[in-house]
Amino acid sequence: MRFRHLTLVSLLAAIGAGYGVLAGCAGPQQQSGQADQTAPAPVDPATGQSTEPVIEIAFLGDSLTAGLGLLAEQAYPNIIKQMFHAEGYTEVDVVNGGSSGDTTAGGARRVEQLLSANTRILVVALGGNDALRGLTVQQTHDNLASILDQAVSRRLAIMLAGMLAPTNLGEDYQKGFQNVFGRLSREYQNSIVFVPFLLDGVAGDPNLNQADGIHPNAQGARVIAERLFPGLRRLVDDSLNAGR
Repeated sequence: MRFRHLTLVSLLAAIGAGYGVLAGCAGPQQQSGQADQTAPAPVDPATGQSTEPVIEIAFLGDSLTAGLGLLAEQAYPNIIKQMFHAEGYTEVDVVNGGSSGDTTAGGARRVEQLLSANTRILVVALGGNDALRGLTVQQTHDNLASILDQAVSRRLAIMLAGMLAPTNLGEDYQKGFQNVFGRLSREYQNSIVFVPFLLDGVAGDPNLNQADGIHPNAQGARVIAERLFPGLRRLVDDSLNAGR
């Protein structure tokens, strides 16, 4: 997956200038969406419980994952759920653990609460707020490593999505921040699927972002979902095959 450095420069410059980045404090509030319209799963007539195994994909992220400014069903995790169901994977469920303003430190503290007995896959999409909250690149690395370690200990399949740093913090910080995700991809190469940049193909494109130039609009969220879906489908297939 190729980085879009030139288009991202303008986005990250805006992030640095606004200093409100992914916290979304002044942005529109996420609204409740309608329930996903899918065929009902088969149930046991004696218990009324579903007889279909559940493969839960948990998304740990910030406002980009939460879908700030969008309807609930327009956030990219929920689009991914719709895509699975459209392809007949009705056993797949999604938990959107996006929290506006969250950092890798916050994610490390709450990942255990996000996971359930049905969780089979964890998507980690954090880091965009770390610089704004004063975290060092080493802290970002260590927090993400803690999240990954917790997921590995539970034998979860993992997708790690990278992020880039704001331009206003200088070239050294930018390079160090980018290297964090490269280091993790090597350190956990046998345990994760690595996506170098969550916003690849979306950052810097006014047609795919809301008026703040930071958060994807509904079309941008769909682009993110479409880029993540093939890797997640492979992980779901692996989980289904392992259960046979």
